[in-house]
Amino acid sequence: MKHQTLDELQRVAAVHAEETAPRILTRAERLERWADLLEADPDRRLNTLPGTEYEPDEVRRTMRRLHSPLSIAAEDPVMRAAGLKDDTYGEAMRFFELSDWQLHGIVCYCHFGATMTADQAARRVRMAVSGSREPSLFARLRHVIAG
Repeated sequence: MKHQTLDELQRVAAVHAEETAPRILTRAERLERWADLLEADPDRRLNTLPGTEYEPDEVRRTMRRLHSPLSIAAEDPVMRAAGLKDDTYGEAMRFFELSDWQLHGIVCYCHFGATMTADQAARRVRMAVSGSREPSLFARLRHVIAG
């Protein structure tokens, strides 16, 4: 094979240097993709983040746990290309455009204990997409009792 410079190649063929910019995902698309990633293995046990509501803001923003719902998102090449930098609580708030309270509802220990299923996390993420809230304890009890 003969080595040729770009100028030499351009005389023989049309050479196009394509720059592939990462596709900009909307907030809803980012959250939907996160939920889809979680639902790919719905029974997988994921770690929660303990005490997110009690930590000072600067500590809470750096919180992370291996094998958490946040790490599932951060491992995805599409999410990384779209701008997700890491699996910290603060980065998830920024990237997914979630309030502190919304993210707390998805990943905090107080809702699930030490671990949760990926399916549980996906349901919480989908609630953030739709803007809905989880039914109250009384509403869930009423549903169980009344059917």
